[in-house]
Amino acid sequence: MKRLAALVGLFATAASAGPLPKADAQFSTASREEVALGQLLFYDPILSGGKGVSCASCHHPRFATSDGLPLGLGDGATGLGPDRRALPENMPEERVPRNSPALFNLGAAEFTHFFHDGRLEDDPAQPDGIRTPLGDDMEQGFDSALAAQAMFPVLSPDEMAGHYSESDVSAAVRQGILTGEGGAWSILADRVEAIPAYRAAFDTVIGERHVTFADIANVIADFIVFEWRADDSAFDRHLRGEAALTGDAAAGMALFYGEAGCSACHAGQFQTDHDFHAIAMPQIGPGKAARFERHARDVGRMRVTGDAADAYAFRTPSLRNVTATAPYGHSGAYATLEAVVRHHLDPVAALKAYDPAQVVLPDLEVEDYEVMTDAAEVEAIAAANTLAPQELSDAEIRQLLAFLGALTDEASLAGRLGVPDTVPSGLVVER
Repeated sequence: MKRLAALVGLFATAASAGPLPKADAQFSTASREEVALGQLLFYDPILSGGKGVSCASCHHPRFATSDGLPLGLGDGATGLGPDRRALPENMPEERVPRNSPALFNLGAAEFTHFFHDGRLEDDPAQPDGIRTPLGDDMEQGFDSALAAQAMFPVLSPDEMAGHYSESDVSAAVRQGILTGEGGAWSILADRVEAIPAYRAAFDTVIGERHVTFADIANVIADFIVFEWRADDSAFDRHLRGEAALTGDAAAGMALFYGEAGCSACHAGQFQTDHDFHAIAMPQIGPGKAARFERHARDVGRMRVTGDAADAYAFRTPSLRNVTATAPYGHSGAYATLEAVVRHHLDPVAALKAYDPAQVVLPDLEVEDYEVMTDAAEVEAIAAANTLAPQELSDAEIRQLLAFLGALTDEASLAGRLGVPDTVPSGLVVER
């Protein structure tokens, strides 16, 4: 009878909170050997031009698979998270232009768009079923869009490729030689192939054929899927009928799926509709521009589609482990979760009142607030906003924050395999 009463209470709470998702996400799977190989490559700086930056430099478990920075520093810097500093002898040309996104649940089948602007996504009409910025020039052999997205940070001068002439990789990238023999991806694959321990591990995974960068990307994706699956939060246990949410978390859930309207965009089991929305987020840093362009704006999805209706729209982030993934926004403009929640109450007013002092960027002699000090640029961001103002009390905001805390899966924050002590290249593993 107690069990029946508990279930009645659970479903009554769910009904009051509006339509709740089902806890039924489907995840891809891989062999133990593929996951273990992907773990080593994820933490190995061998995949960067100057051999000083790994995937983990910007996606580290110490910072909930991000880097704890509004905008990171890639090539030309050392250290992790807020301690990362530029190297005077190899100064970065720019900050990484967008906030480093978390990696939780990216192996779930529903995740089909990647990067803040969705420029890489599933598309059955494309080779390998994946649309990428390279179009028909994209290499083949990827198991998923998640694997294909691993191809692109290694091509970014500010992330992993490096300065014009500091390595064979950076030289190839600057000349636009990306694919085929002598291309940047081929150079990196050859590096890995030449390390006996990696070659032996790939023998187990792909046989004796030559290693391609697609092979490398595939096992890195396998590792991400395994390591950072986050589907055992208090909210998931609520959905499975194992333990109902109570107190402020339950009240926050009712607001989230009810009056506050959060689930209009943050829908589904992982609180994302995988769509793109313009909500007047402040723009700090270099923006998203080609090397020949001289602006600091970031128009988001519009850079992908060319459609003015997509101006300043960015992908709805999943909210899993969101309490641990500060700063927030595509440019990391908000230092706290409460601040970004309050932004949603009146995006245009929040944009115009934005105080950049709330975020701390690593020292670098670049202009970071060009857009926010230009009235015309701010008005353009405001004009694209699609989110109507609303009012919530301080108590209701506290309840929403409690619900967001219930989306935390503690086991996934630590990861399942953790950080390896060493990697086959012998390069330094950032811990």
